[in-house]
Amino acid sequence: MKHIVILGAGFGGLELASRLSDELAGEVRVTLIDKNDGFTFGFSKLDILFGRKDAAAVRLPYREIAKPGVEFHQETVTTIDPATRRVTTDAGEYAADILVVALGAEYDVAATPGLAEGGYEYYSIPGAERLRDALPSFTGGTILIGVLGQPFKCPPAPFEGAFLLHDQLIERGLREQTEIRVIAPMSVPVPVTAEVSQRFLDELAARRIEYMAKTRVVELDPSSNEAVLESGERIAYDFFIGVPIHRVPAVVAESGLAPEGWIAVNADNLMTPFPDVYGVGDVVGLPMAKAGVFAENAADVVADDIKARLHGEKLGRRYEGQGNCYIEFGSGRVAQVQANFLGGPSPAAEVVGPSEELVAEKATFASVRRARWFGT
Repeated sequence: MKHIVILGAGFGGLELASRLSDELAGEVRVTLIDKNDGFTFGFSKLDILFGRKDAAAVRLPYREIAKPGVEFHQETVTTIDPATRRVTTDAGEYAADILVVALGAEYDVAATPGLAEGGYEYYSIPGAERLRDALPSFTGGTILIGVLGQPFKCPPAPFEGAFLLHDQLIERGLREQTEIRVIAPMSVPVPVTAEVSQRFLDELAARRIEYMAKTRVVELDPSSNEAVLESGERIAYDFFIGVPIHRVPAVVAESGLAPEGWIAVNADNLMTPFPDVYGVGDVVGLPMAKAGVFAENAADVVADDIKARLHGEKLGRRYEGQGNCYIEFGSGRVAQVQANFLGGPSPAAEVVGPSEELVAEKATFASVRRARWFGT
């Protein structure tokens, strides 16, 4: 029986463990390792930020995993040896026949001086809670939302935050006293296709939210409440919300799997240059967006590849980087971006909706995956 060790229980790790349990029962045993005790969908951080739900309500505890052949271990990975497929944690050591690294991307707040002291973020649960608790003290002025580096998770998220913040300020009677500006290094909000980007630009313009393209904040000066741009220009703010610079976890960087900053993989089946070692999700350096739905689809391809190889067959398809992301446009409106990054000569995407059907579909998204991944 093959031992498959999966590092990281996010979208990719949970999907892969579920597929292996369902389709290779009796042929493999799976060890799933994550330092956290539960999983939260990325879009739920907006629910936390705007007070629609608390963190406990949107958290899925890993102790509830009930998939045959899958053991979950809440441990912190301390070393990865991809050549021997051996992993050590703060609690033990594991030898894998097949190793899958799905540890995601981490946030490097310290890479932007002054961000920790003078700004906020909502990409982490503690960050979303801290910003939620701080927003009631805002009584008007300038809000800057800064994308501090590329790549970053969920490209629509900074704009979703701006749309929902606009709604909240209207409810509080503060929108006329507030200027909202989004500052980003991208030439357009979501540079996949002109159609998708124009839709975001139109939505921003309709709310009088300025988009400052090809501009990056490199430092905050909390003493003067000024954001310092790469050009040296300074922009005053009353509230700064940043999307932190992303990087691979330190244990991945130290393993030799990511010499160029992100894990290199074969784009067809997600295998790294090390035999029987795969990379899945945000930790991988493919030319595509970092988001949970893409990690989920990557895990499906890895599951197919493992199954085919165990049965002496060949993978019948290749990874195309496809996925459908839900987007909140504010005022209770939900749309969807349908994207395919690797399936053609160039990335393709389109916006569908918003519609009432998509509002309902997003509402069932988490429950469907909870049933599939946790077996409950």
